Amino acid sequence: MAASVKSNGRRSLAMERTGQWVFSQEIPTDVVVEVGEAIFSLHKFMLVAKSGYIRNLIMESDQPDLTRIELPGVPGGPEIFEKAAKFCYSVNFEITVHNVAALRCAAEYLRMTEKYCEGNLANRTEEFLACVGLTSLANTVAVLKSCESLLPMAEELKIVQRCIDTASIKACNEANFPTRSPPEWWTKELSILDIAFFRKVLTSMKSRNTKTQTIVSALITYSEQSLRELVRDHSGNGTATSYADPGDANLRKHQKNILESIISLLPSDKASFPINFLCCLLRAAIFLNTSVNCKNELEKRISAILEHVTVADLLVFSFTYDGERLFDLDSVRRIIFGFVEKERNAGVFNGGDYGEKGCWTVAMQKVAKTTDAYLAEIATDRDLSISKFTGIAVIVPKGARKVDDDIYRAIDIYLKAHPGLDEIEREKVCSVMDPLKLSYEARVHASQNKRLPVQIVLHALYYDQLKLRSGVEDKPRTPDATTTRKQIQADTALIRENEALRMELMKMKMYVTDIQKNNGGQSKLSKRPTFFSSVSKTLGKLNPFRHGSKDTSNIDDGADGVDVTKPRRRRFSIS
Repeated sequence: MAASVKSNGRRSLAMERTGQWVFSQEIPTDVVVEVGEAIFSLHKFMLVAKSGYIRNLIMESDQPDLTRIELPGVPGGPEIFEKAAKFCYSVNFEITVHNVAALRCAAEYLRMTEKYCEGNLANRTEEFLACVGLTSLANTVAVLKSCESLLPMAEELKIVQRCIDTASIKACNEANFPTRSPPEWWTKELSILDIAFFRKVLTSMKSRNTKTQTIVSALITYSEQSLRELVRDHSGNGTATSYADPGDANLRKHQKNILESIISLLPSDKASFPINFLCCLLRAAIFLNTSVNCKNELEKRISAILEHVTVADLLVFSFTYDGERLFDLDSVRRIIFGFVEKERNAGVFNGGDYGEKGCWTVAMQKVAKTTDAYLAEIATDRDLSISKFTGIAVIVPKGARKVDDDIYRAIDIYLKAHPGLDEIEREKVCSVMDPLKLSYEARVHASQNKRLPVQIVLHALYYDQLKLRSGVEDKPRTPDATTTRKQIQADTALIRENEALRMELMKMKMYVTDIQKNNGGQSKLSKRPTFFSSVSKTLGKLNPFRHGSKDTSNIDDGADGVDVTKPRRRRFSIS
């Protein structure tokens, strides 16, 4: 019912539009032309004078008096046919950059060429294209935009190709010699095009040896305009648009096609794009589930310039658009791994040592610091597993970290956000850290940190004891952690040997004590006190030198070598 009302409304609107100039002829109409859902009551003699298509229909019709003509395929629909009919009636109408392509296609469809009438519609539209439509970038882009619904006829008439060539030339000229302010205004003009036409314009610009930065500017602007809900402000100022609605499948499919086309147009120079812009594209690629090649291309580009990446950049594609949950962290792991491999290969090529004790480049040390800070940011997420946390941390070589304070901070935050971990799980988390490479302040904090496993705390305390015993002042940097680690291992082995020896001596002592007790009991039973032994004991108690008196004034000096002091019994012990 609603469709019929709508159809009747369109028909009445068409009758109203044509009534003023058709019925002004004061001649009854003799033919009805149906274009889509619109109906036009017109005169045969006015149409056949300029349209070869309608002339052939009337002349070749089996009906002696054809009163109804259907034209379902007129380019531009009823609105453009109305203007073509006005042209047949010599009624003035305006040709613009928005309808000239459609009028040219309609003229070709209706055969309104010079063969049937001089100065026909086809010739008039060609003149407008040459004098107005293709004279400026804005007009050319507008004509090209109108061709999106006129394919393939617009391509057959070479309108599309002429617009592409003209647009690429004028865009290159504006990039090199700006005529407006801001200088990159032309990029917004191109951003209104469909991705297919935009690709053709950009390909044409590349063929003219356009500067890479010019192509980059066009791609960035087009991405921001066509993927407005997905590509946020890449300048890092924090102004961002709302995130895309995942419920619209058709919209996401269209956006996926646009994004994959943009990625395929990226210049070969991997360092030509802003890093945050690449991170925004990667997040959109993950969200839209683009092809693996598209994701790998973006990951390689980010990995190539990872030393310039900040923690905020990595967080861009780590969280969803609402910031509530983590994306798949495999992309982050692959990016860091790619950079480490590049640095390692460069070191091998230059003959450097990039092992555990090797000297890594400043770029690698910067990436290590950024990675640790990034882990500290995502450590608060309760859904972050131990394997993913440690999987990113272990990619960074241990030699790239001068001190492990940053990774210790990330570990501490992770343990605080995951209080339910047992001792073994906490040891797995702490396995990515070297306690001997902590600064003095970090070791003091670790020795008092109840969240850390006991083994890590003992390492920190024992290291400080070694420093105190050796009398070496602590420094912010640990020059030779490997030597210290070997010393600790040797001391630990010595302590274990001493402990085993002490246990053996204790067992021997207990064994001797038991034997003495047994022998003492038997001697008491065999020996009985006599009268002489009792008298000897009594006299012995009256001896003034019994307890080793120190008074030696009455002793002859000549009695050298006589010790009148009773020696104390000493018992050897091993600590």
